[in-house]
Amino acid sequence: MKYDVMILDIMKGFTIYAIIIFIPGVILTVGLADEFAEEFNSHISIETTTWVYSSSSPTSYADPYFDPMTLSNVTALVGKSAYLNCRVRNLGNKTVSWIRQRDIHILTVGSYVYTTDQRFQTVYHRESDDWTLQIKWVQKRDAGVYECQISTQPILSYFVYLSVVVPTATILGAPDIHVEKGSTINLTCSIKYSADPPAYIFWFHHDEVINYDSSRGGVSVITEKGDVTTSHLLIQNADLADSGKYSCSPSNADVASVRVHVLNGKVFRI
Repeated sequence: MKYDVMILDIMKGFTIYAIIIFIPGVILTVGLADEFAEEFNSHISIETTTWVYSSSSPTSYADPYFDPMTLSNVTALVGKSAYLNCRVRNLGNKTVSWIRQRDIHILTVGSYVYTTDQRFQTVYHRESDDWTLQIKWVQKRDAGVYECQISTQPILSYFVYLSVVVPTATILGAPDIHVEKGSTINLTCSIKYSADPPAYIFWFHHDEVINYDSSRGGVSVITEKGDVTTSHLLIQNADLADSGKYSCSPSNADVASVRVHVLNGKVFRI
């Protein structure tokens, strides 16, 4: 039970002293004439009633809280840096920590680093109130949940999930490509999600490296490097012997394969 003394000014210009008794589920006015008590009770807002019934004290606007606009999912490329943001308002004298959930390892507290892995650091951006956990040279094993924690009582936590994307190679038209004898075989290998273009790309036929200077002739490769790297293998005047498995092997991704069928006749495409 809570007692409070309030000074009421009820629309009629009278100043009235009253004792308000707060009981869970009940609001009583003592010391008011019946008509004033009735009018006072009728002007109690829903918000006030909700506040009185609350089982816990209301959170002050001065207390720390997480900005709800903070991203909870982050994607990073292997080999690049990942940035996990935690935007904290009204931090005051509290501290912000980053914890890796996989092994409950405290990575940073404030700007102090508590891991021997030098890839981790926290940077505070004063203009935006962001406490950013930076992970340099991201590895596949870095994927998972990271907890941003405020040292309040009880502790406040915000979770960010880091996805790590590895480079992938694909050959357009796989798994099977059909070409007509005498035509040009054009195989295109695309390498995506790579932090940097591959240092090299090897092409294989029947698991043997293709020799572009072989006596067969008419074999060439055109490579275009960028955010997405493409390598085009061109084989002119296709023959039945050119059938079989072809593989594209970049320096930074798994091998991609396709099976080529050279047909001694027309190729019908639907």
